[in-house]
Amino acid sequence: MITYQAENQRFTLETENTRYIFEILYEKYLVHLYYGAKNEAAAVYDARYKSFAPYMAEHGSTYSPDTCLAEFSGFGSGDFRATSLKLRNPNGDSVCSFAYRDHRIFGGRLELPGLPFAEADDDTQTLELALEDPATGCSVKLYYTLFPREDVISRYAVIQNGTGGDAVIEKCMSLLLDLPGCEYDMISLYGSHNSERHYQRRPLFHGNQSISSRRGASSHQYNPFIALCEHTATETAGEVYGFNFVYSGNFLDEVEVDQLCGTRVQIGLGSENFRWLLEPGERFVTPEAVMTYSAAGIGQMSRNFHRFIRGHILPPEPYEKRPVVLNTWEACLFSINEEELLRFADAAAECGMDMVVMDDGWFGARNNDKAGLGDWFANPHKFKDGLAVFADRMKAKGIKFGIWIEPEMVNPDSELYRAHPDWCLQVHGRENLLSRNQLVLDMANPAVLDYLKKSFSETFEGVAPDYFKWDMNRHMSEVGSAVLPPKRQGEAAYRYMLGVYELYRWFRRKFPHAMIENCSGGGGRYDLGMMKYSTMIWTSDNTWPKPRIKIQYSSMLAYPAATMSCHVSNPKNVCADPAVLKFRWQVAVGGALGYELHLPNASREIKDTIRRQIADYREYEDLILRGDYYPLCNPYEKEISAYYYTNTDHSRILLSALQNSGFSGEVYRLKIPGAQPDAVYYDKINDTTLTGRRLIDGIRYKTKDADPYGEMWYFIKQ
Repeated sequence: MITYQAENQRFTLETENTRYIFEILYEKYLVHLYYGAKNEAAAVYDARYKSFAPYMAEHGSTYSPDTCLAEFSGFGSGDFRATSLKLRNPNGDSVCSFAYRDHRIFGGRLELPGLPFAEADDDTQTLELALEDPATGCSVKLYYTLFPREDVISRYAVIQNGTGGDAVIEKCMSLLLDLPGCEYDMISLYGSHNSERHYQRRPLFHGNQSISSRRGASSHQYNPFIALCEHTATETAGEVYGFNFVYSGNFLDEVEVDQLCGTRVQIGLGSENFRWLLEPGERFVTPEAVMTYSAAGIGQMSRNFHRFIRGHILPPEPYEKRPVVLNTWEACLFSINEEELLRFADAAAECGMDMVVMDDGWFGARNNDKAGLGDWFANPHKFKDGLAVFADRMKAKGIKFGIWIEPEMVNPDSELYRAHPDWCLQVHGRENLLSRNQLVLDMANPAVLDYLKKSFSETFEGVAPDYFKWDMNRHMSEVGSAVLPPKRQGEAAYRYMLGVYELYRWFRRKFPHAMIENCSGGGGRYDLGMMKYSTMIWTSDNTWPKPRIKIQYSSMLAYPAATMSCHVSNPKNVCADPAVLKFRWQVAVGGALGYELHLPNASREIKDTIRRQIADYREYEDLILRGDYYPLCNPYEKEISAYYYTNTDHSRILLSALQNSGFSGEVYRLKIPGAQPDAVYYDKINDTTLTGRRLIDGIRYKTKDADPYGEMWYFIKQ
């Protein structure tokens, strides 16, 4: 609920468990007062004056832009902390300062043109704040949208040029939160290709600390999610603030501790490799950022985001049950042909799988990674009767048909590049660098989008793919566009992403019953922007189980299991031990289950094991994909990873413990505090019966001198 008190010009934004308060000081200045739990804590303006802090003569030192807790910060007008907006005015200066003009409160929310955004429901409510710079006529509208049941608030800004001349945005941020203290740890996710999203926690220090991407993608290296928590916060206790960005390109997460020990958090596009020209009257809409607060530890912050993403970001599930897929990549690489793929379909059906995904190698002159990208027609030597006939043969076996694409890329050795070398991102006079033998198409070029839509329409005519795996296997360099004038070249990376989103929306309209799995060399675009259009994301190209334990734990800090594509891999069938396959499966059922192995050549024992694994997964799939997640042991701090999934009343509980490293013989108590104490639970996996009180006290788990090793329990209330 959003309320406004006219007598003190105070706004209060309330979700089920949180309260956010700010007010208008002297009828002009937005000052932040409080964000946290619903309680009776005083929300009082504190001038926080300090020597050298600039102030307006009419108000004296009772208000300084440099020391107040703000909602939005202009550049060069007295606030020396990190700024929300830097705007180059027609006269050449970058000074801007915004005063309150008016507001409105309304149900629902506005759509963001060309951008992904969180969908509203019946409880959604929005506050629109209109601000204006009286010196230039430039205006900003700030939007706060409440998702009460999930305890999430989304933020974005709309900047309009009212100067009468051309203005250039040099930095813009979607969210600013000023907190009065600095005794926090910052949690972020770092990594690299094959090793994405690793948990990192460190105390804040005075000055600026940030994570960002300059790669044209949210990246393997730094994820847009961050959190601030009390030093003593655990999974189950302590204050935690979580932040994320609904965008898939370059970003900046910026945290600054100031001279007065206040903390400023900002999420947005930042300033590197971004300039946006606003002609008179034009508007720019920033991508959406989201924030949540938990008074009950890191785990509750995660569950807030999980529920929000499932309910407001992810597209509707195209099938009654998420298909268990068999992907060809690790087994076949580029060496695919129709006969071999039909053998995969037979083996998949035999094991109870739902779909075969034909990965790279099916199109153009694509026999390795050096040629063919951009030529989106079926290779006639591999599919002599055409792709539609092959798809019919596969579907006749009762197996859905999925296919791999990489629309944003092109090989220099391709028909497309030879015809249109100017369709790549490029800077005049500079040679383009290669990565994985490929270049990046200019998705800001309407001709490129038209070509891709036409190619995929023709190629998939009569095919009706059930599933697309959409990949992106390099980052951007030489970022420039042949279709933009010099004064707009700073817009190329952002316009590229708008083009990508347009193509995603086209795919969802053109193939409404198909599922999209996003991929970027694994989890290189594991973000809320991609999740808007993708049912799930390939978590990492690293499918080895022990590295995956940590990758999946860290991913779950911010993203629900429904977004994690997790495969059991055994590409050359080198693993003939069902016990090892069991451990890999136990890791993979932390998310949406799939397989990557040469199933036609697998032994009868392996096939029987997989059939049983899929049947077991189907029993508790709904808990994994739609239930609540409770982490118990952090694998970065312990030698095991342990967690459980449950429904809202804890009548069904899936508990998992995975030995990640070492052997100490340590005994862990895996406690399930939400279990019903007087209930009796049957453990279907281990055929035992326990009371709810015993679950609350904890299941005893002792590490074993075995590698690999894990245990699972599936408790059903009797």
